[in-house]
Amino acid sequence: MTAIKGIGVDLAKIPRMRKVIERWADRFLRRVFTDEEIAYCQRRRDPVPHLAARFAAKEAGLKALGTGLRMGVRWKELEVRRERGQAPTLVLSGRTQALARAKGAHRVFLSLTHDGDYALAQVVLVGGEPDGEAEPG
Repeated sequence: MTAIKGIGVDLAKIPRMRKVIERWADRFLRRVFTDEEIAYCQRRRDPVPHLAARFAAKEAGLKALGTGLRMGVRWKELEVRRERGQAPTLVLSGRTQALARAKGAHRVFLSLTHDGDYALAQVVLVGGEPDGEAEPG
């Protein structure tokens, strides 16, 4: 039996993300995003909408967990990965992965979009029988 263990949604304003990046540059990027996330976004014509979508995914993941940035959770423990031709995935690690498993979550579903001034992400944590391939992390 499959059960939803958490749902999170977040909307990020792209112009606000652009201002934060202009002001704090690498200090902000290195605190929030993994090297792989930064590299993926920097390969895009305009990296900011992609960074905003990933920021929204991390926020949505924190909401789905119900923890926010408490209980030892770190930004980089929620990583958006996207292989060529594949849908993006949210990979959990460290304390974040342990908290998801403690909630009974064995899969993480992620949906991202960005248009105009906004980037949106939705995360659904699902329990049930773990199948190894889509475990949270």
